[in-house]
Amino acid sequence: MPIFTAMQAIIITQPGAPEVLQVAERPIPVYADTEVLVKVAAAGINRPDVFQRKGNYPPPAGAPADIPGLEIAGTITAVGSAVTRWKVGDEVCALIAGGGYAEYCNVPQGQCLPVPNGMSMIEAASLPETFFTVWANVFYADVLKAGDSLLVHGGAGGIGSAAIQIANGLGLTVYTTACSADKCAFCEQFGADKAINYKTENFAEVIKQLTNGKGVNWILDSIGGDYTLPNLQSLAEDGRLAIINAVNGKNAGVDLSLIMRKRLVITGSTLRPRSVEFKAEIARQLEEKVWPHLASGKIKPVIFKTFPAAQAAQAHQLMEDSVHMGKIVLVF
Repeated sequence: MPIFTAMQAIIITQPGAPEVLQVAERPIPVYADTEVLVKVAAAGINRPDVFQRKGNYPPPAGAPADIPGLEIAGTITAVGSAVTRWKVGDEVCALIAGGGYAEYCNVPQGQCLPVPNGMSMIEAASLPETFFTVWANVFYADVLKAGDSLLVHGGAGGIGSAAIQIANGLGLTVYTTACSADKCAFCEQFGADKAINYKTENFAEVIKQLTNGKGVNWILDSIGGDYTLPNLQSLAEDGRLAIINAVNGKNAGVDLSLIMRKRLVITGSTLRPRSVEFKAEIARQLEEKVWPHLASGKIKPVIFKTFPAAQAAQAHQLMEDSVHMGKIVLVF
């Protein structure tokens, strides 16, 4: 256990613009019997952090109300009495329900994963939120097989670049959308078979051409709104649409006959409120099926920029500007 009782944290002083993120002193978290205490080296930034800062995404019960952050990497400094795998000194990355923008964080033991061989703490901190989300929404059901196809919207972001690389590593054909030629080139560099510039092309028409009218087996969508109907049009028979965000709006018109005729499945989820047991199972599957590809370098974290933790406001502004390609990470 650290000899100090207080730590530095980045807190949300009130809902608002990035400037509401300020450095403050907070007590070091108390860890439960089944948790570990991690000294944080780096913390990834994600869209839900921005939503929480604005007051639109309250944390679940038990998570810090004013400290955002859903993924970290660091060194274990203490372990609970019921922890069986981890020990003090282990280097881990972890998915958490909140509190990642701080020098210390308590984590359920099952939500920790080892830092992949040869990877820095900054790279490791960029993995959990995106990789857990992609796996839970696309691969957890174990429906897709090598040779199937996946369309990922927003391929240049953290979620998108993770989905492209995981799908590519598992032998899928991967299509994606992005907002510029540079971002399309970025996506193809990291394994997309075809990146579609949605500013200049109709993605549903392009998918129809690329698949000879068949459509794709699965779509991972963070856009929602007016993307919903062309998503359904882009799916093959028995295809699935997984919705993880709705930046274009939560309401959408759909053609129910299309869903029935093609036997489509529409699912949606948010990872943050899921149970500790579910997240631990996702971690187990990731370590078995994806972590070897990270250790070998077949799948690589994509870091766009890092910021000292005290510059969290600037990091959030960059996230909102949407010019980044890959992950933004805070360094402690």
